[in-house]
Amino acid sequence: MDAAKLNELKKFIDQCKSNPSILSDPSLSFFRDYLESLGAKLPSSAYSHGASDSKSKSFVVEGSDDEMADEGEKLNVEEEEEEDEIVESDIELEGDTVEPDNDPPQKMGDPSVEVTDENRDAAQSAKAKAMDAISEGKLEEAIDSLTEAILLNPTSAIMYATRASVYIKMKKPNAAIRDANAALEINPDSAKGYKSRGIARAMLGQWEDSAKDLHVASKLDYDEEINNVLKQVEPNAQRIEEHRRKYDRLHKEREDRKVERERQHRRAEAQAAYEKAKKQEQSSSSRRPGGMPGGFPGGMPGGFPGGMPGGMPGEMPGSMPGGMPGNVDFSKILNDPELMAAFSDPEVMAALQDVMKNPANLAKHQANPKVAPVIAKMMGKFAGPK
Repeated sequence: MDAAKLNELKKFIDQCKSNPSILSDPSLSFFRDYLESLGAKLPSSAYSHGASDSKSKSFVVEGSDDEMADEGEKLNVEEEEEEDEIVESDIELEGDTVEPDNDPPQKMGDPSVEVTDENRDAAQSAKAKAMDAISEGKLEEAIDSLTEAILLNPTSAIMYATRASVYIKMKKPNAAIRDANAALEINPDSAKGYKSRGIARAMLGQWEDSAKDLHVASKLDYDEEINNVLKQVEPNAQRIEEHRRKYDRLHKEREDRKVERERQHRRAEAQAAYEKAKKQEQSSSSRRPGGMPGGFPGGMPGGFPGGMPGGMPGEMPGSMPGGMPGNVDFSKILNDPELMAAFSDPEVMAALQDVMKNPANLAKHQANPKVAPVIAKMMGKFAGPK
């Protein structure tokens, strides 16, 4: 190329480096396309607004469905990563509760003690005193009498269940629950044990557990008091259950979205890695023997430099001439579909490069039916019109 033109080209490239916006000129779109075909990544300033829009539209039209879907998935991943944490709302519940009692645990009987008939009779007498005290509103005395009865007969579920009912009247739900549990250990079918524990749990706001106990108590021995308490407890238990189901569903949906985002992220990473490897492979193949970015491998920009020294020894089938001209019209080769197809074959291109490096190597390729006709045809092109 003329030295003056080379100097002008160098100045132009230096200007592009210092001010990439020069490339935004529509008249230089062919140069931008050429740079991009080589794998160059241009800054946004190298595009005018219109050019940028045009490129975007071109991508949408020409991109495959899978590529567009991948782009959409990437956007969704970025958007959903901004998802807020789920904040559970308060539940509107009805009914009064009490502060939990933190008194030391009440005295309990020893279930391993052998209960005599005499102790049973004494326990019944103590229980009778407790019932009288309850009717008179003397709840502390009732507790003392029932505790005496329990110590005399620790195997009686009804003694514990009765004392539990007194603790409920005294608004001591934790003590009532301890006695109800003891009653149910002795007799798992104690209706009074379930009833006392269900009411005590309602006092503490344990609505769901309360409803379960009261339903069991109602099945074992229905009474109006159980029904009245259930009318208060069940609506709260249902609201809690609905609330739990709602937020369990929301948390599960959020977790499912997270899993899906991770899957899409892995897919996007794999796609990006694939595209990167593909570009690297294309870039590498354009530099390997077998690619023709502007010339034949070994450097043939416009012709063999100076011809091949000494010519090509020997002759190929088809009367190959003994030398090669210094100025070759490569348009004859590039416009020949058979030759262009042959150049895409790595074996052919490797043989051509081998011959170009050392013309004496031609002999070892003469017997190759894939390579020999290509060389012969090329030499025919070099020979010019007959």
